Amino acid sequence: MKLGLQLGYWGAGPPANVPELLAAAEEVGFDAVFAAESWGSDAFTPLAWWGSRTERMRLGTSVAQLSARTPTGCAMHALTLDHVSGGRAILGLGVSGPQVVEGWYGEPFAKPLARTREYVSVVRRVLAREAPVTNRGPHYPLPYSGPGSVGLGKPLKPITHPLRADLPIWLGAEGPKNVALTAEIADGWLAIYYSPRLAPMYNEWLDEGFARTGARRTREDFEIAATCQVIITDDRAATVASLKPTTALYVGGMGAPELNFHAQVYTRMGYGDAVAEIGELFRAGRKDEAAEAVPDDMVTDTMIIGDIDEVRAGVDRWEAAGVTMLLLSCRDADHVRQLAEAFL
Repeated sequence: MKLGLQLGYWGAGPPANVPELLAAAEEVGFDAVFAAESWGSDAFTPLAWWGSRTERMRLGTSVAQLSARTPTGCAMHALTLDHVSGGRAILGLGVSGPQVVEGWYGEPFAKPLARTREYVSVVRRVLAREAPVTNRGPHYPLPYSGPGSVGLGKPLKPITHPLRADLPIWLGAEGPKNVALTAEIADGWLAIYYSPRLAPMYNEWLDEGFARTGARRTREDFEIAATCQVIITDDRAATVASLKPTTALYVGGMGAPELNFHAQVYTRMGYGDAVAEIGELFRAGRKDEAAEAVPDDMVTDTMIIGDIDEVRAGVDRWEAAGVTMLLLSCRDADHVRQLAEAFL
């Protein structure tokens, strides 16, 4: 099992202790470090800056949002990061959700599967640098010739030769069609709210993608990096209770009532009735009651919580379910070392 340090995206300001986290993670054997973006800090700049303090760990976006930049612009970021890091970049991509895509980026959210397929195809052609990049669209036409065009667009190859044509592309995906597409066109899956209990269902989705004509990978060389909160504690019950407000927030408040991907994930896990109750309470402003409505298993299904023996057993369970890397958030350097001692 490999470990990845998830730095996430920033709040009101940048986190202050990242250099010590990176030093500890590199020292104890973490495989990679990841940065994210929402509608504040971006995913690439922190990796370029903080990555200069590391020599071995891979540098991944988890995730860079498709609507934040064109596929050619994203490929420029990725190939630049790959060069300055000596070939350590991982390009993690995700569609985000309609509230962010249409509310922040001002782009249409429709057809996320088709957009993802087309986006990744363009990025790969930039990285291959075999010919000037063209794309018939409909989502990312190159050269552009639609409304407002002056008709002078020219197909181009990147001036800078990419360090690796096969720079790994991982996709953040939650639903069955997205996961199958990920297995077909990507090098890895960035899984959020992964539950080892549902591994047979995930495997069906993945196998559908692996079986498609032209699939890029097989299960043997495909990476599954799952976000997982790991807490070593002797008071499991109190810890689970303390995490319920966050679960209630994501289920009830992160997304529109008509389309909340996080709520859909928990519904697939079998918590449909609880999801409906939590959402109703949260939207009514009764957040404490919404947290109380979260069943214990709804928390522990997607996390590893317990004493050192329970945590090690949990890691074995996640690895047996197919996960190749755990993405961990850590408070400080001591926390990094504590988790490394438990796992590595």
